Amino acid sequence: MSKELENKGQTNVQAETTPSNSVTPSPLVAALRREKPDWAGEVIEAFGEVTVIVPRENILEICSYLKTAPGFEFNFLADLCAADRGPEEEPRFEVNYHLFSITKHHRLRLKVLLNDDDPHVQTVTGVWRTANWHERETFDLMGIIFDGHPDLRRILLPDDWEGHALRKDFPLRGFDARRSAS
Repeated sequence: MSKELENKGQTNVQAETTPSNSVTPSPLVAALRREKPDWAGEVIEAFGEVTVIVPRENILEICSYLKTAPGFEFNFLADLCAADRGPEEEPRFEVNYHLFSITKHHRLRLKVLLNDDDPHVQTVTGVWRTANWHERETFDLMGIIFDGHPDLRRILLPDDWEGHALRKDFPLRGFDARRSAS
């Protein structure tokens, strides 16, 4: 690959990921802001995907609205996952909701930011039944607590497992049972 193409590719990536006030927000975000201005915080548009940071206090209401409102109709929760930004970051955690409209063929990612000392967010199992398993996995591996979840318990790791394996402060080699017994 020539240097010119490599540089062009890097420029395009930087242009897509660098926020700019001159970029018009996606039509979905513009419509959401017209309906509920306080729901759509920071908007990140990169690589053809749109992410909206939303207040955790409103996640259930936002998801219910986006599922049923004409023009949105996000009737499929494709994924729900979390990321640990690191113990030195605050807010430390983010919970990502990947929404898809089967009828409208559009996508949207919602992001809720959570502090280390209060990793709680309302469950969306009443909106999409598939959230049940996604939220249990996120609880099990990251320690995010989904308030109101009908059966919030470990799903992948044994019940007696200590900690949350995908947190950045979890030991890379796990806990050494021999050392903790002595």
